[in-house]
Amino acid sequence: MIKTKVGFIVYGVHKDGLQDPMGTPFIDEQIVSGAKQALKNSGLELVEYELVVATKQEARECFDKFKKMNDVDAVVLFSGTWVWASHLIGAIRDFATTGKGIVLWTNPGSQGWRPVGGLVMQGAFKEIGLKHRFVYGRFEDPKEIEKITSYCRASAMKNSLNMSTIGTFGGRGMGQTCGAADPSQWMKMFGTDIDSRETSELLDTARKISKEEIAEAVKRIQKLFPEPIPENEQAEKSIRLYLAIKKLVRKNDWDFYTIQSFPGLGDEYSATCFAQSMMLEDGMGTSTLGDFNTALTVKCLTDMSDEPVYYGDLQHIDKSNNEIKIIGDGACPPSLASKLGPAGFAEHGIPTEGEAGGLSIKLVCKVGEGVLARLGRNNGQFEMVITRCSIFEPDASLIEKRKLECGIPFWPHGFVKADCDIDALLQNWNNEYACLGYGAHLYEELKAFCELTGIKAIAL
Repeated sequence: MIKTKVGFIVYGVHKDGLQDPMGTPFIDEQIVSGAKQALKNSGLELVEYELVVATKQEARECFDKFKKMNDVDAVVLFSGTWVWASHLIGAIRDFATTGKGIVLWTNPGSQGWRPVGGLVMQGAFKEIGLKHRFVYGRFEDPKEIEKITSYCRASAMKNSLNMSTIGTFGGRGMGQTCGAADPSQWMKMFGTDIDSRETSELLDTARKISKEEIAEAVKRIQKLFPEPIPENEQAEKSIRLYLAIKKLVRKNDWDFYTIQSFPGLGDEYSATCFAQSMMLEDGMGTSTLGDFNTALTVKCLTDMSDEPVYYGDLQHIDKSNNEIKIIGDGACPPSLASKLGPAGFAEHGIPTEGEAGGLSIKLVCKVGEGVLARLGRNNGQFEMVITRCSIFEPDASLIEKRKLECGIPFWPHGFVKADCDIDALLQNWNNEYACLGYGAHLYEELKAFCELTGIKAIAL
């Protein structure tokens, strides 16, 4: 999971122990301390600015410091009491050129005049169009804390994409038009470069993988499966392809990638599903078919979650009960296997896709709470469809029957209940793929990521 470091800044004119006419300090240190501890408890790493900021010079020094801290992902401006907005706004505007998230937080309460300090700053931000999130909520309320943490973690995700590189092996797979990318648009929106390679180097690298490298990889892979890894040519080619992808991703300094899969590799050498499964298991954002939009969605979900991500076809949607079956063509991280049975091996290959064959993964995804999401484009503009979901395991007595329904029972299955208007989901969905991320927190974080990057969020 991505780590998030946040600057915490208290501001207000009436500071340094100054008391109100009733003899009470304007700034309540217990509230400030509680606010900081609540953010730490939520997993944020805080860089606490010791001085309460009030004057223009103090603001310049404060925000100049945070502007130069490349490892800070966002700042939280905590209203200690009221403030002269003109003293802070110039320095904050300058900091905002970094593109990092800014949260204005006011802990409610009449004493200390905190709401006045928060609202006057929000007004200043709105006057000049400064992107931010305003939170008015108590630090004891988990929902209010989530509004802050989701925005800060989304800012960390946005920052990690800046000056990153997505690589692509080969071109467009299976004639997909809903996964193609415009390099200029990606650079403008995310600061991400697109680097392309033909698959010839990948094939050459796979063929040159040594027997010793394969033996070492087998030791690690075998720990994920109770059954022995098949000892045949298809299995060896699948492992070679996995190790070759790892080598070239590292050599090219790619942060995530997509691969054509077929036509091409899957017909001439080996299906990519096992290699993709293991790269997902390794925590790498990826996709098949040269699908850039799925790759970025998987990258976000992977970095924001403690679990690996599964992407597969929205193979069946039952409108009567909001049940969705996600069935990928043999690619799924093996650690997602459910209590119905551990991950196992199958062989990939159907006449029109991947005739060369290769290892694939068979499993049913484990129980959990999470999201279904995918980035796409509508008339050239980015939008992301997001819905909460629950992953469930069918009754053990029915599982074989449920897997037979699709006609390819040996591919990985995810059984999901979508928490949304299913008709709205269908009308807004933008591809046959769905990206499944584990973690209820992902819903708000993806929404915040869209807000920060300029993507239209369709949160159902």
